[in-house]
Amino acid sequence: MDRFIEGVKTISRLCGIFAAGLIGVSVIVVCDMVFERYVLNLTTIWQADFVTYSLIAATFVGSPYVLMTRGHVNVDVVPLHLGMRGRYWLAVITSIVAMAFCIALAILTVLYWHEAWVNNWRSNTIWRARLWIPYSAMPIGLVLLTLQYVVELVCVVTGRERPFGLKDEGNAA
Repeated sequence: MDRFIEGVKTISRLCGIFAAGLIGVSVIVVCDMVFERYVLNLTTIWQADFVTYSLIAATFVGSPYVLMTRGHVNVDVVPLHLGMRGRYWLAVITSIVAMAFCIALAILTVLYWHEAWVNNWRSNTIWRARLWIPYSAMPIGLVLLTLQYVVELVCVVTGRERPFGLKDEGNAA
């Protein structure tokens, strides 16, 4: 089990690095787009699509890393007012519900990606990007996010981590 947990956490870290790289490249492409359009007076063809698709991919693919590091918006009001047993059950229930949601979305996005692949969908812009490529970030990110939720749940259930990262009654980690 430890190998599985460490493997998923390593993949989540790599996803975070990849997402950060996509954001960095997007910033550079935006700068290029501004330079080409306003300094060189050229038309921009691919830049807007690339940035849009890259930022969406960064959001989906980076989500397992965000969950692993607890970087998401977190409301600790309820867990702070519960005892350790209440926190435990709240963490278990919310993880299961979140996993179910991610599984449902992953299935739907796989179907959507597959439709784009089979029908050779392309963007409606001059670039005519093959949409299965950017759409693949959705199922990939959601499957990896689901795996990270499995790890979070296993770590709480087996006592490897405290629910919500809270150490003891009312003290945040």
